[in-house]
Amino acid sequence: MVQEYQSPVRVYKHPFELIMAAYTRRFPKCPLIPVFVDSEIINESQSKDGSTLVTERRCVIDIEAPRLLKRIAGVDYLYFIQKNTLNRRDRTLHIEVQNETFSNRVIVRECCNYTVHPENEDWTCFEQTASLDIKSFFGFESTAEKIAMKQYASSIKKGKEIIEYYLRQLEEEGVTYIPPWTPPVVTGRVSTRLQLHPPSTARPIPVRGANNGPDSKDPPGPSELLAGSPEDKLDADYIRRYLGDLTLMQESCLIRLRQWLQENHKGKIPKDQHVLRFLRARDFNLDKSRELLCQSLTWRKQHQVDFLLDTWERPQLMQDYYTGGWHHHDRDGRPLYVLRLGQMDTKGLVRALGEEVLLRQVLSLNEEGLRRCEENTRVFGRPISCWTCLVDLEGLNMRHLWRPGVKALLRIIEVAEANYPETLGRLLILRAPRVFPVLWTLVSPLIDENTRKKFLVYAGNDYQGPGGLVDYIDREIIPEFLGGDCMCDIPEGGLVPKSLYRTAEELESEENRLLIDSVYKSASIFKGAPYEMLIEISEASSVITWDFDVSKGDVIFNIYHSKRAPQPPKRDTLGTHGIPSLGPVNAQLIDRSWVLGQDYSMVEKALVCREGESVQGSHVTRWPGFFILQWRFHSSPACSASSLPRVDDVLASLQVSSHKCKIMYYTEVLASSDFRGSMTSLESSHSGFSQLSAATTSSSQSQASSVISR
Repeated sequence: MVQEYQSPVRVYKHPFELIMAAYTRRFPKCPLIPVFVDSEIINESQSKDGSTLVTERRCVIDIEAPRLLKRIAGVDYLYFIQKNTLNRRDRTLHIEVQNETFSNRVIVRECCNYTVHPENEDWTCFEQTASLDIKSFFGFESTAEKIAMKQYASSIKKGKEIIEYYLRQLEEEGVTYIPPWTPPVVTGRVSTRLQLHPPSTARPIPVRGANNGPDSKDPPGPSELLAGSPEDKLDADYIRRYLGDLTLMQESCLIRLRQWLQENHKGKIPKDQHVLRFLRARDFNLDKSRELLCQSLTWRKQHQVDFLLDTWERPQLMQDYYTGGWHHHDRDGRPLYVLRLGQMDTKGLVRALGEEVLLRQVLSLNEEGLRRCEENTRVFGRPISCWTCLVDLEGLNMRHLWRPGVKALLRIIEVAEANYPETLGRLLILRAPRVFPVLWTLVSPLIDENTRKKFLVYAGNDYQGPGGLVDYIDREIIPEFLGGDCMCDIPEGGLVPKSLYRTAEELESEENRLLIDSVYKSASIFKGAPYEMLIEISEASSVITWDFDVSKGDVIFNIYHSKRAPQPPKRDTLGTHGIPSLGPVNAQLIDRSWVLGQDYSMVEKALVCREGESVQGSHVTRWPGFFILQWRFHSSPACSASSLPRVDDVLASLQVSSHKCKIMYYTEVLASSDFRGSMTSLESSHSGFSQLSAATTSSSQSQASSVISR
């Protein structure tokens, strides 16, 4: 397995030339790096004008490894080749390192860059990338990898300290400024130098931090990051200020995942704090974190969660009977949410409002919690990425174990765990009654183990003693109903009047309300039973746009045109064979008697779309008539010769999950004149679902275009 490292941008508040003077003092050997035994220059060349200097060194490294491993490998030292390219004109130093020892067994690559800070010519930026690929190492591949990573992390940590050490040494010698290089000018026999400042070629790096003075401008915060900006990098000081102390490998995982999103995600890039939560939830496993984050971004887009705080209004009944609210902060500066669950009529709320309204309420609370964490980070001057929840269970009884209520609670927990990981810093459960273990048995299996460790449960009045509530919350903000003096603006709760209950039919009709409200719709494609939708076009040159995500299986996407309207679809395709229907089967718009090329025609080349891909595109219609968008199951050519459903295929599709695909799609028809000016169209063409990969391909025709993101 290849191990990779990507550093944040580290800033030295010293000019580039002074940093270079400090850097050269590391050679030929550096007493601050005991493992760096020696180095020798094996090749050196300089351009005619002296602006570029290329130096190659052979470096000797004494790796701290078990003596037995060294004896098996047959070496005492490791040799590396370092190539430095110093461009004095552009004020850059590019460093490339590769291993010479065991180069047929192990591949080590490192690339470092010193550049001028784009916003301050008197500062210098440093960043590095590295990779390690151990193909074979005498059966000790895992051990060798751990030793190498530990050694590399240690050297990275010392890198900045070493530069600063030699900067202090230069200062003690009276060297505090070195003029930038200037090109020589020859006049007759006299050589002079132009005193010109060369333009910096450094790439822009946003400097995020607190204001340094009344005239300084606020730097762009994490919420202002734009998609598709590969030059947008993270500053090491910004990470410590807003994200906390991370290990070198944790920083690398964050930067690599963020870079992957910038290169592949077509929508809004999530904030750095949000990305970091998903990494923590999967112990900084990059692949698992990316999968979880991609699923969440798709979910957020489908349900328009980013706009929830601005668009959703809590029903009055919720405001009157939902016994929870935000209440100051805990001792660590985390936002504090208080929930009097024992005083809440969960059965009444579910019967009167429905599960979906409760889910929206919890989602809005989580979104509000994220916003409050950002505010508290600015207020307290340290990273705050989660909140504390205080749950008072006084009054909890068997009524709270009503099955639909428990079902709603379990679903809410499931959604929160999947989309808001690592947002709960601590959960204080107070006055837990005897019935609590029953509820805990039902709920705990759905809660991540790391989250369960944050639960503190107090029975009776134990929370008032040592190790209780005052260890986590200042005494002056303890709510009055818990024995404190602080007024807490939370509804008293009580029983919801049964006159407000809704019928089972009314609740059932809103079971999937989140999906109904979404502009995106879901569809299933079975083997032998494609999914088709009809679009009627009255004017030529209209534009059909689409944006869909393949969430399961592989599909083939087609667009057909017919001058005559398809007959009303017959959904029960099995009934014609005398077989009772076993479930819903996709309605077929293309009649089995139609002949391709006579009754209908294909207007766009078939597009194979793999699982996880996002497809956005448009088709400019040449003729009015009826256009059919079709998604069908992608299988081997022998199995996909006909798009018409067969009895055995349909039966198989109802029994075998592998013969089922799922998509989430959005379509819109625009007039040709409005196409380029339509914001909806622009959002559709530039936004993409989040399950993407590094490759992006395009397929286009004269009248249609589609973009697939993998």
